[in-house]
Amino acid sequence: MVVGAALIELHVHGSHSLKEKRGVVQSIKGRLRNRFNVAVAEVGGQDTWQRALLGLGAVGSDRTRVRKVLEQSIEFVEQLHLAEVLNSEVECLVLPHEGLGAAPWDDAEEEEES
Repeated sequence: MVVGAALIELHVHGSHSLKEKRGVVQSIKGRLRNRFNVAVAEVGGQDTWQRALLGLGAVGSDRTRVRKVLEQSIEFVEQLHLAEVLNSEVECLVLPHEGLGAAPWDDAEEEEES
């Protein structure tokens, strides 16, 4: 299993209140969820009018695919032009699952074959 995480640091130009910034951030979060099926949360900058730090998460079985989805998500935020992307970072972690034993559905298949 591959777990991918990304951070996107944003500057929301023209925002003069937390309410204005929150509207922009909510729009970006919703679009990311709908388009890329990633988990998104504002993980920093909640008390500032123009800065936000978004955390994204994706899980899959292919490291290349998980990284690509997160990188495309960052590109998408840049192309929206709702906020300036100041910085971004992507990391992937591979979790081995061989040592966890057989999955419950594997046992069911073996019983059916007997």
